[in-house]
Amino acid sequence: MKTLLNLENWNRKEHFSFFKQMEEPFFGITTNIDCTKAYKKAKQLETSFFVYYLHKTIIAANTIEPFRYRINGDEIHIFDSIDASATIMREDKTFGFSLIQYSPDFDVFSKNTLEEIERIKKTPGLFTREFSSDNLIHFSAVPWVNFTSLSHARSYTFPDSCPKISFGKMTIANDGKRTMPMSVHVHHGLMDGYHVGQFVDYFQELMNE
Repeated sequence: MKTLLNLENWNRKEHFSFFKQMEEPFFGITTNIDCTKAYKKAKQLETSFFVYYLHKTIIAANTIEPFRYRINGDEIHIFDSIDASATIMREDKTFGFSLIQYSPDFDVFSKNTLEEIERIKKTPGLFTREFSSDNLIHFSAVPWVNFTSLSHARSYTFPDSCPKISFGKMTIANDGKRTMPMSVHVHHGLMDGYHVGQFVDYFQELMNE
């Protein structure tokens, strides 16, 4: 379900109009996330760390409202909830785009994620299903690289307003602290650095639980 944002009463109406006309309206940040407690918790639960932090990511994205905004022509729709479209690698090192339904319940989300991973591993091609809605976070993991910045392949003619969140290689310090880089790219017509900061802070809180 989605509702229409009242642009006339929105305090960012001028910002939306300004950034919407740009060829590249996305901006991005890269930061380091402390995943020491989250990694330990995932091991205690005997679950995939990838699935664990993906769930925390999508919880945070659903909580910070602008991450649920999507542009449709000259309108902005607010989705009640958003799902995850993560890149899933196969044994032959190709990947496919997944569609993982969001649930605040980790057990339900984990089941959805693992089933989708197995489906993609057995299905060739990049697009292995239809994507009927843009209530998505475009998600990717680059666990081989401890990156300090990241860019995305984009077609400027394709109307896209989905946030793009990526994670890099987890590293371990001498004191045992685990960190990994996170990149967040968002449409500047829908949000600003303040909102990205809210997302990062809340995500870190969830990882520290």
